[in-house]
Amino acid sequence: MTELAATDPLPKPKRDIAPILLPIAVALVMIPLIGSPSTWLTLTAASLAMGMMIFIMASGLTLVFGLMDVLNFGHGAFIAVGAYVATLVLAPFAASLQVDSLWINLAVLAPAALLPMAVSGALGLIVERVLILPVYGQHLKQILMTTGGLIVAEQTLYAVWGPQIIPAPLPTSLRGSFILGDVAIAKYRVLATLIGLTVFIAIQLVLNRTKLGLLIRAGVENREMVEALGYRIRRLFLGVFMTGSALAGLGGVMWALYREQVHASMSDDLTVLIFIVVIIGGLGSIGGCFIGAILVAMIANYGGFLVPKLALVSNILLMVAILMWRPRGLYAVTSR
Repeated sequence: MTELAATDPLPKPKRDIAPILLPIAVALVMIPLIGSPSTWLTLTAASLAMGMMIFIMASGLTLVFGLMDVLNFGHGAFIAVGAYVATLVLAPFAASLQVDSLWINLAVLAPAALLPMAVSGALGLIVERVLILPVYGQHLKQILMTTGGLIVAEQTLYAVWGPQIIPAPLPTSLRGSFILGDVAIAKYRVLATLIGLTVFIAIQLVLNRTKLGLLIRAGVENREMVEALGYRIRRLFLGVFMTGSALAGLGGVMWALYREQVHASMSDDLTVLIFIVVIIGGLGSIGGCFIGAILVAMIANYGGFLVPKLALVSNILLMVAILMWRPRGLYAVTSR
């Protein structure tokens, strides 16, 4: 073994592409099983859209855990709150949603996405200050506190809006599908895919290409050193928690429009699904979370089409298979 000279470039770590190829492999394996190319393309497009929505909701949770070491079992509350706030914003513009104009519909949807993000982010500020701050570094207490917060939030939603399901219809221009030969791709799923990709690219750029991202990552590695340089790492972490909460609110809005309904218990099923995605991806890995969300959506759609009875347990089976292959997830970034 020879020592590197001062002028030699540092060796680059090998890029692990196996997890990246996994969704492609799954999609290719399903072609002969499904039989019809048009059906396969429709299911694949639906999986990508569903995966993007799951990623948006899960990215906030994996971001908070990976950078702050916080287990937030109340993450689903931000999703439900975002969905309910969106219904309040959309209600006065019901007539505009019926207009068959993409630009008018998007002009209404923009505040219906931004305001829930702001409300969820503000709620995240309160939760971090009241519930999380006293129990940093204590995972068991974090689980107890955040689970209690989830229960309180859910019961508050029941008290304010009642147990009934509130409709959240899609705008007229986003109904229907794009028809490409024998393939039908829902218009809303195309929009959801674009938004999910935008969020993923934005998170990666902020964390890896900006000074803010550098400070956050440095604070995770050595908090005392960053504070010695004059930066208030607690404020940075608070910003991370609020960002994760805001992303959950955005995901709640998109999921509500996807299902075209909102109810107080919507956070229950989604919380389990999000934790499965975070575990599959590797606790704290944004890239792993992105791939994990796509895999979960693929297995749900392909499995639901081929073997409907297995659809309810497909996510658990996928998680078991991934963890048997890589016990720490697709891209492990922490030893915790």
